[in-house]
Amino acid sequence: MQYLAEGLRLPTNGLDYTILAIYFVVVLGIGFAARASVKTSLDFFLSGRSLPAWVTGLAFVAANLGATEILGMAATGAQYGVAVVHWYWIGAIPAMVFLGLVMMPFYYRSKVRSVPEFLLQRFDRSAHLLSSILFAFAAILIAGVNLYALSIVVEALLGWPQWVAIVVAGLFVLVYITIGGLSSAIYNEVLQFFVILAALIPLTLLGLKRVGGWDGLTGSLEKSHGSDFLSAWGGTGIGDANPLGANWLTIILGLGFVLSFGYWTTNFAEVQRALSAKNLSAAQRTPLIAAFPKIFIVFLVMIPGLVAAVLVPKIGTPGSDLTYNDAIPLLMQELLPNGVLGIAVTGLLAAFMAGMAANVSSFNTVFTTDIWARYVKKDQPDAYYLRFGRLITAVGVLASIGTAFIAASFSNIMSYLQTLFSFFNVPMFVVFIIGMFWKRASMKSGVWGLLAGTTAAMVNYFWIYKQGVIDIPTDQGANFVSAIVGFVAGAVVMVLVTLFTAPKPEAELAGLVYGTESPDAVEAPAEGDSAWYRKPALLGWGAIVIAALCYVPYSL
Repeated sequence: MQYLAEGLRLPTNGLDYTILAIYFVVVLGIGFAARASVKTSLDFFLSGRSLPAWVTGLAFVAANLGATEILGMAATGAQYGVAVVHWYWIGAIPAMVFLGLVMMPFYYRSKVRSVPEFLLQRFDRSAHLLSSILFAFAAILIAGVNLYALSIVVEALLGWPQWVAIVVAGLFVLVYITIGGLSSAIYNEVLQFFVILAALIPLTLLGLKRVGGWDGLTGSLEKSHGSDFLSAWGGTGIGDANPLGANWLTIILGLGFVLSFGYWTTNFAEVQRALSAKNLSAAQRTPLIAAFPKIFIVFLVMIPGLVAAVLVPKIGTPGSDLTYNDAIPLLMQELLPNGVLGIAVTGLLAAFMAGMAANVSSFNTVFTTDIWARYVKKDQPDAYYLRFGRLITAVGVLASIGTAFIAASFSNIMSYLQTLFSFFNVPMFVVFIIGMFWKRASMKSGVWGLLAGTTAAMVNYFWIYKQGVIDIPTDQGANFVSAIVGFVAGAVVMVLVTLFTAPKPEAELAGLVYGTESPDAVEAPAEGDSAWYRKPALLGWGAIVIAALCYVPYSL
């Protein structure tokens, strides 16, 4: 995300700041109210596994609905048009459904407190430690992205210095998570979900009214940008040039499968919300409930971007002082009266805080339960881990403030986030998916799959793409290809390592591999071990061929 234009200062007044102040008071109030329910470390890290499905479902979608997504996806709409729906209908919904129907029973019945802890049960300590370190590192980097993006917006729209915005928002997140734990974060995310909608809905409706409704919007865009701008798949044929820099194959495999499933099924910032549900049924329903608003939220971020492309035809073009990232702030300045403007600003701040809180709360859980309690201070009283969890939360927020300034060195934050996902989430996903569907996968294959996937994705991005070994048109296209390469490399290495190392004893795989009966299962699935999805060698060779094809259009 580039700096917003200097001329986008919003005409806020006392009413707008009053609305903002009320919101912050309510946020802290929720934190203090949640404190009464935090008596054990399980209460602090997983809300005592007591929350209803509708609460965890809304928190699930709100944790992802950060302001980087709101601003970034509106910018994507202004730049690429209707193609932005790919990030929702292909890049989110299928993976959310898969998480709910297939993966949550494994997570919930194993009673793990984090995603890396599942890897400890399925593989060994080395896979567990490596995944814990990688996830903790990524969580802090992503939390810093949210803080930095917030500082850009607040400086441009309200005139606050960047460091003030970073420190103030960081301290608010620190206070309400430290006091109330995950319950405070989740209930605030439910509040933030509705505040975000209250900000986006009037912006979308007033924007459509300004350009003459949907017919006026599409008519103007077809004249100025062509018909492909209004088609999700226009110009995505293999070998065709398009602004997105990706063809239908890399969109489906890179975004729709690898990046999407890697993010939604193994990113603990999301899975943690489902694990806090009161029972398995509620845990499974959490991502399914979240999928319904996810289907429609795309219109609330896409339409403002399309409206901005009509109202300001030169947005994002060379010589213009307005970047695509200015789409939402520009419409806020142009369309919203005071009062509604205060709600919109509050919605943006709420979105930033939701994204940061999700990553900080998942960081403190992984660091405390998977690193500190497992490898540094074992077998301490529960009260010790509760105190340490609060302490490491403060450390995580301070580290996020530091990584916020690291994020400042990147010109495009959305591409930076997708790059991080291809480096960290995709390798973890391939290890999970093979470990869950292939009983023979050995204990040592997990750690080597993680290393191979992460290394291959980095090599593709920093050498093949950045050094121009193969011409890939855009960062987004490179991220899609990096994700595919990381997935294939991790899968192939896991199969090869498995051929030469010992498998985990079958008695220890109960409930951890698809088709094996968990201790509390009523009945085992009827299908035997000959199912096609338990033959990753076959899938691996197919993936190699497909990955090679993904490079073909960039080599022509």
